[in-house]
Amino acid sequence: MDYETFSYEVSNSVARITLDRPDSFNAMNCQMAKDLMDVSIRMDEDSDVRAAIITGKGKAFCAGGDLVAFSKVGDNLPAFAKEMTVYLHAAISRLNRMDAPVIAAVNGVAAGAGFSLVCATDLAIAAESSAYTMAYTLAGLSPDGSGTYFVSRLVGMRRAKELALTNRKLSSAEALDWGLVNQVVPDADLMAEADALATRLAAGATRAYGTAKRLILEGTSSSLETQMEVEAQGIAAMMATRDGREGIDAFVSKRKPTFTAE
Repeated sequence: MDYETFSYEVSNSVARITLDRPDSFNAMNCQMAKDLMDVSIRMDEDSDVRAAIITGKGKAFCAGGDLVAFSKVGDNLPAFAKEMTVYLHAAISRLNRMDAPVIAAVNGVAAGAGFSLVCATDLAIAAESSAYTMAYTLAGLSPDGSGTYFVSRLVGMRRAKELALTNRKLSSAEALDWGLVNQVVPDADLMAEADALATRLAAGATRAYGTAKRLILEGTSSSLETQMEVEAQGIAAMMATRDGREGIDAFVSKRKPTFTAE
């Protein structure tokens, strides 16, 4: 199916989502949140999707919530916000709990909900010209889209508060130094680098990636003993998979493994 707010394609087991509202700098409206929820479920259910890339069309990754659209809602705005966040938060939850790794290829500005979305992906590659700001309190609003969950875990509480309260704008180099992104590349190389990483991940042990993602996510709130027990269950489950057996056999045989996500 086609989506109203972004393009979606899958090739060579890599899903590519390109936010497509360039006239509003890919600002997020309710339809985009709903589309993201739908596509996150779609990718989770599609065994051919073994890695995913999210990027933006034009000069921005995502400039945050569409405040122009919000201003037209009137007195129903609080109810509207609750509906929109249901979709957005369901999408972010599914992206973090599905097996396939999700890569943000950040072009231009990532602000507000766009900033939160970058932080919620598994890996982030930044164009040199990209810039980052939370921006919510600048408009008299508070963060959503998992921003208060992931940002403090990435940069620490002091820096998270600085970002939320002062709306400090970070360059790509600062975002890398703070741990918000994994890599900064020349603008012209952004999609080639993201595609290369996604292609490499798509050939990997997809179910093991998913287990690792969920273990890391849940480890932020578990006790040591609880987390180690969940780890034991996870690695035992992976040893029962075809890919787990293939990985061990390839190591012993000194050959490159062939993973099939089984």
